[in-house]
Amino acid sequence: MTVGQQMILIGLIVLGTVLTRFFPFLLFPGGKETPKYIVYLGKVLPMAVFGLLVVYSVKQVHILQRPYGIPEALGILAVIALHCWKKQMLLSIGGGTVFYMLLVQLVF
Repeated sequence: MTVGQQMILIGLIVLGTVLTRFFPFLLFPGGKETPKYIVYLGKVLPMAVFGLLVVYSVKQVHILQRPYGIPEALGILAVIALHCWKKQMLLSIGGGTVFYMLLVQLVF
């Protein structure tokens, strides 16, 4: 890539970043009420993404082969327990991931 092409690429990346950061504020200004469908999406999409993450994480688990999906099941239970206890998404995901990795590296 030439220096000119690199500058154009960097400029386009900056432009794309700035537009995606400012677009929601232009589309939904502070004085206007947020449309109901956007509020609805804000409520349901986090859980939908969380569900998608669970499905993606266990899609290649073979329950008929050793370790029979036990680490994955225990990791999911750890996420559920942490979330019921503290109700913090980041702690739930992080704690469950650390617990799963410890199981896989040290136990199974």
